[in-house]
Amino acid sequence: MVQNDKSLLLRLQERDVEFVIIGEVCMAMHGVNSVTLGIEVCCRLTTENLRRLEAALKGLHPFHRLAANNLPLELTNELCGRLKNLYLKTDIGILDCLGEIKGVGDYESASKHSVTYKLSYGEFRMLDLDTLIAAKEAVGRERDLAAARQLRAIKEKIGQGRS
Repeated sequence: MVQNDKSLLLRLQERDVEFVIIGEVCMAMHGVNSVTLGIEVCCRLTTENLRRLEAALKGLHPFHRLAANNLPLELTNELCGRLKNLYLKTDIGILDCLGEIKGVGDYESASKHSVTYKLSYGEFRMLDLDTLIAAKEAVGRERDLAAARQLRAIKEKIGQGRS
């Protein structure tokens, strides 16, 4: 994981943003060799949690990376009530916040199927191995199916080590 990813995760944690790590970073934590291009999380998309997210990103000039003209992140209560996902770019990296994960469900489901992962700079929640496999298979793109195969091989190896 690159330093910017660590910085983004720490900012979220310091502001008590409710999130579960998913995507490439989660795969890397489970042992898949992958190149991370930012942080992908499933988070509770309530006004309160989105305001904490906004505070965590203060000073990093976050903007909607999929919108034309690099629209800055400017949350209103009305917008908070409509958001399903948030795809951001900041001065230190990409942060995608999903309200729901295909094959898993919303933040509550992701949280229920997560484990605590201890890193040198803190503890973070991430999808457990079985749920990450299910999510990758549900998406169904070739790269996700390839990742699911790698994750299954890791799961098998872990299982053999317990015998």
